[in-house]
Amino acid sequence: MACRLSLSLLWSFAISLLASVPLTRADSQINPGFPYGSEKVRGANLGGWLVLEPWIAPSLFDDTGNDAIVDEWTFCQLQSNSVAKAALTNHWNTFYTEADFEAIAAAGLNHVRLPIGYWAFEVGPGEPFIQGQLSYLQKAVTWAENHGLMVIVDLHGAPGSQNGFDNSGQRMSFPHWHSNATNVARTDAIIKTIASMFSENENVVSVIAPLNEPAGFDGADVLSVVKQYWYDSYGNIRFPFDSSQESNTLVLIHDAFQPLPYWSGFMPPPTFQGVALDTHIYQVFSDSDVALSQTDHISTACAVSSSGIADFHLWTIVGEWAPAITDCAKYLNGRGVGARYDGSYPGSTAVGNCAGMSRSASTFSSSYKTFLRRFWEAQTIAYEAGQGWIQWTWKTEAGAGEEWSYQVGLAYGWIPQDPTERIYTTICD
Repeated sequence: MACRLSLSLLWSFAISLLASVPLTRADSQINPGFPYGSEKVRGANLGGWLVLEPWIAPSLFDDTGNDAIVDEWTFCQLQSNSVAKAALTNHWNTFYTEADFEAIAAAGLNHVRLPIGYWAFEVGPGEPFIQGQLSYLQKAVTWAENHGLMVIVDLHGAPGSQNGFDNSGQRMSFPHWHSNATNVARTDAIIKTIASMFSENENVVSVIAPLNEPAGFDGADVLSVVKQYWYDSYGNIRFPFDSSQESNTLVLIHDAFQPLPYWSGFMPPPTFQGVALDTHIYQVFSDSDVALSQTDHISTACAVSSSGIADFHLWTIVGEWAPAITDCAKYLNGRGVGARYDGSYPGSTAVGNCAGMSRSASTFSSSYKTFLRRFWEAQTIAYEAGQGWIQWTWKTEAGAGEEWSYQVGLAYGWIPQDPTERIYTTICD
């Protein structure tokens, strides 16, 4: 039997080893398949594929005929297993194919971020989730390799839900992941599995994001669990070989909705190597955001470049953002929930009419599409002050929130065929 170091002994050895290595942020000793720190990340999220989101593929939910089906949990729970499995399998087979990866590479992008839920790896007692996603994850990695793309494997949903959002797999009023040690332990085990799957494939899977959007806005109890989980994930991802050997995989931790200064000094080099910070920037999820003028949307985006992301001690990537300036996309705030922009969201005050602002891009005015181009450029310029960006999302179902779609933006011209091309070069000056 081979000798296996305990995690605590391995971790102590790793820390002492790393602490002896001189290192600056841009001089990491790891060797992933992409030159982070010297070349900008430009990518697209593959949202709504292996983790369902009602607004990205609304027909999947509408076709059930059941308004109580609001997330992947209820999609599997409130209809027969055979019906749900058939619909999921068809979606997995058709929503993304290798042709999408070819198109993403042709658009000049270098990364895809691929959300996947914990239930793809294990389903506990009483959990209704249907499995089958892992073969598509493996296909995606092969397709990415075929077309020269890097993959960020992103654990998008954890047991008990880390944020209560439908995109965690289970929509609820308050998340339970952080308050149950078993939930956290299950998530740790899944990260070990993912790290093991791709530990020697860093030339394609260069990054693992151990948890998407934990609800740090719910207070100190959540944040204390999240910070310990980031430490544990670092050990699980960077040391997957049951020895002192390091992987070359970058660890991408989310900011838990906290401002950049909150994370100042967290997991610093030289003790920690190959850690990057993921921040998500949207201007649509509050009354004040949707009330901004177009000029204010652009100036708000431009201000990010001077927020500290350029010289933060962790490489900082804007892992989600969009050209959208309204929450008008059907089901964006949840199935059965309205929009702040038109006042149909509970407690909101209407700013304007959603007509021509969302859904099908064929209804967008030329002036609106010109604005989308200006806003897209302002955001990418600002986010490249840091290490780059990954737009949410590459595609939506036809007619569903197409202002969010990179694919549709290319077709209509508010996204350039070359992501480095700029018409409005001084927009943030």
